[in-house]
Amino acid sequence: MPAPAQRIKHVPPYLFAEIDKKRAAAVARGVDVISLGIGDPDLPTPQFVIERMQQAVANPQYHRYPDYEGSQAFREAACQFYRRRWGVVFDPQSQVMALIGSKEGLAHLIWAYVGPGDVALVPDPAYPVYRTHTLLAGGEPYPLPLIRENGFLPDLKAIPEEVARRAKLLFINYPNNPTGAVAPLSFYEEAVAFCRRYDILLVSDNAYSEITFDGYRAPSVFNVPGASEVAVEFWSLSKPFNMTGWRIAFAAGSSEAISALGIIKTNTDSGQFTAIQEAATAALTSPESERFVAELNEVYQRRRDLAVAGLRAIGLDASPMKGSFYLWVPVPAGHTSASFATLLLEQAGVVVTPGAAYGQYGEGYIRISLCVKEERLKEALRRIQKYVKV
Repeated sequence: MPAPAQRIKHVPPYLFAEIDKKRAAAVARGVDVISLGIGDPDLPTPQFVIERMQQAVANPQYHRYPDYEGSQAFREAACQFYRRRWGVVFDPQSQVMALIGSKEGLAHLIWAYVGPGDVALVPDPAYPVYRTHTLLAGGEPYPLPLIRENGFLPDLKAIPEEVARRAKLLFINYPNNPTGAVAPLSFYEEAVAFCRRYDILLVSDNAYSEITFDGYRAPSVFNVPGASEVAVEFWSLSKPFNMTGWRIAFAAGSSEAISALGIIKTNTDSGQFTAIQEAATAALTSPESERFVAELNEVYQRRRDLAVAGLRAIGLDASPMKGSFYLWVPVPAGHTSASFATLLLEQAGVVVTPGAAYGQYGEGYIRISLCVKEERLKEALRRIQKYVKV
């Protein structure tokens, strides 16, 4: 066999694939594992979306290749959603593109903009795809520390001038994975001004915009006037509609960025099954959607409050987040993020994600996902209390 390309030598195994292997190995040993690791909603997709899919999949016209950019109906539904949710108007022809999940779109956008010698400004800790695909494309990820003292927001003023001038992309992600932090509109204003100054494409990963609590409503980068000239935003149906397995999302914003993304995508994939786009259109436009998301957030808020109270009772410094369904919890003294995650798996049968897997500034934390039923969450907390001495 020939040797693999050099580009993959410095890319670690994908974080969640490795976590799933460890979970499977524990299950094979007979352990009753409770996974608080991967952010994969445990609740079903809304029935009205499933029913639209059932109708659409029987339609022979959808059995052929889909439109590369996404169906007209889906792109128009995405525009309707942005107009209703944030008061933002897009052209469905030039400013919106369907994706096979946000992960695919983010990766392909990097390939459209980053080459050898180019810099991508990547939050640390962050969703691994930003850094990994920058490396695969031959670029240089420049870490932007997200630390508790700064509300887990990057300090754009600390970026050296010479780095900013080489940068092609700036990634932001609020509500944030993995920290659960949220960002005020003033931060988006600062980010847009920064990218305008240095001719950088601002990439807003807005996958968790609808998963919010305590009356908080997440903004879009496009609430900043003129942002569509320098920004593209990724919005996914995975989290608000429990559709992770459906693999459907869209990118919206700068027509130049959408066009560049399209060059990579049309030469790489053939688009998402039109019946899935039809079901996603129902999710974006149905009068039932708002109520569904509100009820979903009530479930996650109950889980959040239960987990925070339980972790604090154990002695762990858990803080309630206003967005996403993650808790970002400092590990006890004497532990690294990896050693604490290993202890929880091996002794308590509870899977959590070590913070260092998201970057060097994630060291000292674990991420807890709230995608389990309350009874299983209570059991996980009982086990952690049994085996963790703080």
